[in-house]
Amino acid sequence: MIIIPAIDLKDGQCVRLLQGRAEDASVVADDAVETALRWQTAGAKRLHMVDLDGAFEGKRRNLAVVEEVTKAIRIPVELGGGIRDMAGIEAVFAAGVQWAILGTVAIEQPEFVAEAVRVYGDRILVGIDARDGMVAVRGWLKGTAVSALDLAKQVRDAGVREIIYTDIARDGMLQGPNLESLSQVAAISGLQVIASGGVSSLVDLERISRIAGVSGAIVGKALYSGHVDLAEAIACIEDRQ
Repeated sequence: MIIIPAIDLKDGQCVRLLQGRAEDASVVADDAVETALRWQTAGAKRLHMVDLDGAFEGKRRNLAVVEEVTKAIRIPVELGGGIRDMAGIEAVFAAGVQWAILGTVAIEQPEFVAEAVRVYGDRILVGIDARDGMVAVRGWLKGTAVSALDLAKQVRDAGVREIIYTDIARDGMLQGPNLESLSQVAAISGLQVIASGGVSSLVDLERISRIAGVSGAIVGKALYSGHVDLAEAIACIEDRQ
C-alpha cells in the first residue's frame, strides 16, 4: 500500500473541507507547486489532486495550476473534479496528469466509463464517494439511490481496475476511516481500492494497510494539521511491506 498526499484546489489555493462542504473550506497552503514539491521531497510516490471548483460546478477552473504542478514534480498525479466528457479527460492528460478520476459521470453516464476505459485503459480511475453507503455526486451535493457496492461492481464490469473509495462522513474529520465499509467494498468488488477519508494517525494507516485489496491511502488534513508526518508514515508503512 502506498500513501498518497492530497492537494485540493479551490480558486487556485490549497484547501481542506469538512465532509466536502464548500462553506467549511480552510486554506492550508497558498502555493500548490511548493506543497507538491514538499510531499515529493518527503518521499511520496504519487500525488492526489482534486479540482473542487470543477466538482461543484462541472467546469475545470484550476487546470493551469495542476499543469504547473505536473511540470514541477517527478511523481505522477491523479486528478478528479468535473471530468465528465472525453474532452475533459484529454485536457487533464494534456496537462500532464497520469490518471483521470471519474465520479459523477459514473452514475449519470455509465456507458461513458466503459468508453473511457476502452480508450485509455488503466489511466481511468473511478471515485466512489458514499454517505451511509449510498453514492453522492456533483461535489457530494446530490445523493443517489445507488449503493457504493453496486457502483463498484458496475465500474468493475466496465473494465475499471482501481477505484478511490471515500466515506464522506469521515472526510476531513480526523476521526479515523470507516474500516468496515472499506473492507466490504474491497472484498466484494475485487477491485484495487484507494482509501480516502478520515485518516488521523499512523495507527489508522497501519489498519488500512492490513485490508486485502487496498492499494493506497489518501491523506489530506492529517498531513496539513501535523497529525501525520509523511516521511515517517512512508518509512513505517511502505518501507516495511
